[in-house]
Amino acid sequence: MPTLQHLPIDDILPDLRACLASGQCAVLHAPPGAGKTTRVPLALRHEPWLYGKRIVMLEPRRLAARSAARFMARQLGERIGETVGYRMRMDTRIGPGTRIEVVTEGVLTRMLQADPELTGIGCIIFDEFHERSLHADLGLALAIECRDALRDDLRLVVMSATLDSAPVAALLGGCPILTSQGRSFPVETVFLPPVRKDADVAEHVALAVRRALAEEDGSILAFLPGAAEIRRTGMLLSDIPAEVASVHQLYGTLAQSAQDAAIAPAAPGTRKVVLASAIAETSLTIEGIRVVVDGGLARVPRFDPGSGMTRLTTERVSRASADQRRGRAGRLGPGVCYRLWSAGEDSLLKAFPAPEIQEADLAPLALELALWGVTDPAAMAWLDTPPAGNMGQARDLLRSLGALDTADAVTPRGRAMAALPLHPRLSHMVLTARQIGHGRTACMMAALLTERDATPGGADLRRRMGNAVAAARTPANAPQWRTILESAARIARMTGVNPRERIDAEASGMVLGLAYPDRIAQRTGAGTFRLSCGRAAWLPEDDPLAHEEFLCVADLDGNASRARIWRAAPVLRDELESIFEGDIVDDTFVVWDARTEAVSARRQRQLRKLVLADAPLQSAALGDVSAAVVEGIRSIGLHCLPWDDATRDWRARVNFLRGLDTPDESPWPDVSDAALLAGLEDWLAPFLTGITRRSHFKRMDLAAALRSLLPWDMQRRLDREAPAHLTLPSGWRARIDYAPESGPVLLVKLQKMFGVLATPTIANGRYALTVHLLSPAGRPLQITRDLEGFWKNGYRAVKAEMKGRYPKHPWPDDPLA
Repeated sequence: MPTLQHLPIDDILPDLRACLASGQCAVLHAPPGAGKTTRVPLALRHEPWLYGKRIVMLEPRRLAARSAARFMARQLGERIGETVGYRMRMDTRIGPGTRIEVVTEGVLTRMLQADPELTGIGCIIFDEFHERSLHADLGLALAIECRDALRDDLRLVVMSATLDSAPVAALLGGCPILTSQGRSFPVETVFLPPVRKDADVAEHVALAVRRALAEEDGSILAFLPGAAEIRRTGMLLSDIPAEVASVHQLYGTLAQSAQDAAIAPAAPGTRKVVLASAIAETSLTIEGIRVVVDGGLARVPRFDPGSGMTRLTTERVSRASADQRRGRAGRLGPGVCYRLWSAGEDSLLKAFPAPEIQEADLAPLALELALWGVTDPAAMAWLDTPPAGNMGQARDLLRSLGALDTADAVTPRGRAMAALPLHPRLSHMVLTARQIGHGRTACMMAALLTERDATPGGADLRRRMGNAVAAARTPANAPQWRTILESAARIARMTGVNPRERIDAEASGMVLGLAYPDRIAQRTGAGTFRLSCGRAAWLPEDDPLAHEEFLCVADLDGNASRARIWRAAPVLRDELESIFEGDIVDDTFVVWDARTEAVSARRQRQLRKLVLADAPLQSAALGDVSAAVVEGIRSIGLHCLPWDDATRDWRARVNFLRGLDTPDESPWPDVSDAALLAGLEDWLAPFLTGITRRSHFKRMDLAAALRSLLPWDMQRRLDREAPAHLTLPSGWRARIDYAPESGPVLLVKLQKMFGVLATPTIANGRYALTVHLLSPAGRPLQITRDLEGFWKNGYRAVKAEMKGRYPKHPWPDDPLA
């Protein structure tokens, strides 16, 4: 076995052994380069408490897991799969003598679900826990339950480079925190902000790499947000002579051989440039790096529970990530880090990236919890409890897919879905497609989507499917398709799909619809679509898919108001009718059209928010028409009704009597605007026969509709207690005006009041009218609520002034005679 060189982590391994020997868990904090990933598992494998048991180490990224396992195997002078092995999707190297298993996300969860006691496993190590992946958080929560309920001898070790360790230690029951000082050399930081704000990150990184090649020695590691920017930067650097440096790319969907070439040491006397995504931030070691060029950006998924969509957003890296990247330049000796932003921007970086559990689609998590038997996530041990909104949306989706019942317990269908290494949407797609004869097509589609297919092909997934089928016929000639083809074959074996079944690229849209029933898109214009969930989406008008009547969409940018479609496939109307037969509703709609201000009666065939067919309804029920008119009136307001003086007076009289009482005890109805609008169905709808548009409103008998608010005896009481007119001794019928806010008013010429001694009253004498005494010309002479006092004190003065002006009118000395 090769001699192991001393690493900083070795100094605290005795403390770690002692801690675990006493039965405790541990949190290990060690900076990049300390050696924790490869040294800790090897150091623990011979501990007495681990006799006959295995170590499982969770490594978040596949490339890092494979690299760490191979490195440990080399340190032991063995081949992978002997003492050290690994498990990941589509690639497992485990033997009967394997004592250390490096596993990737999802594998640990499957192990726990399959055997909650973790038989034969003595220690679980969570490496790079600061990345706070969803599966790492879930795995830790399940492992803690396993330890507390079933396996008090199970050791848990959480290792991190930048995480705040105290909360993790508290979560594990107050376990010790062990800290390694690490091994790093000084790294000079050089800030190179872009010359212009809209500078392309690929161009900026390419310029910085050329500068580093000219100014510094050693190999260069450049960080970019994603594969597209990495490829573009590679093109911009393609003219660098091989004798100057070899340029390599490194990202998740890259072929394994290309990944291995990127992390391998440069040939003696040569330099290399590695253009990498965030995959190179942590446990992955790239030999010979002395210079880091940090573009300062990361691409992260952000889930919107309202739309059910996940969008990839490009964001400024956190302080922790920037320091991790910078540290890569100080592994071998003094290094240099070019940060492509300003010192001022550097001071504003957030401390840590947001945990994935706060931002991700939680449907896989919700299904795993249901399979574990948990209905309340808050009952489990989390550093961050899953957000209620995201969990609610996830459970809604799982219920719609048949994975959960109404009590949120897992169903047999849900168990079958959880057994597949796929998102629940894709599991449902594969299982359902198998039943309708499109199983292999669905398996290939699941592989295309799961393996993050990076091959060219535009937005149309039919073309990608066709390319995959061609590659399956001659796999030796299409190595870039190897992972996708192997994944599709594995899914087919797991689901019992007939291997002789034909893969039909033209059925791509139909099988996609099984996974994304909420993302059926109906064309509404040139390149514009409406999704079955109700949101808008679009494609460039020159994209061939922009002219299809229906699409099923697999990938959008998640924009809340108008999402960009990235990957989709056409689906035929009759295919929609077939696969969504149970979801399509035939219904009639009688509504008020605000544009035409008329009733619109339609017969429609709907799939969720999409209208598959629409035609006029020849005859609609009278009640439905009246209800539509009522809604139209409500939307316009009461002013659209044919009010006249009589109806306004009637309403004012009722309001007056109601105002004399305590509102809650008054026998008189509330005829305010709000009350009348709220009760339109009761008092107005019966009088809307034959009325279908606003121009018909003038026909309605509004007075009769209002009177329907009062029974006959109350109507008679209204006429008695709040009469519209008052008959005077002279025989004259004087109108009472109930409109003034100050109260009812009697407007009458003075001569008509001769013989009226006292102020007239209404409401059974409860209210004295305000009398406006008018001249023969109708002009006000006196306003009073004390008519008797006026005759005694004011009449003589009015008579003296008016008699000469109106000599033909009577001005008796005794107006009461």
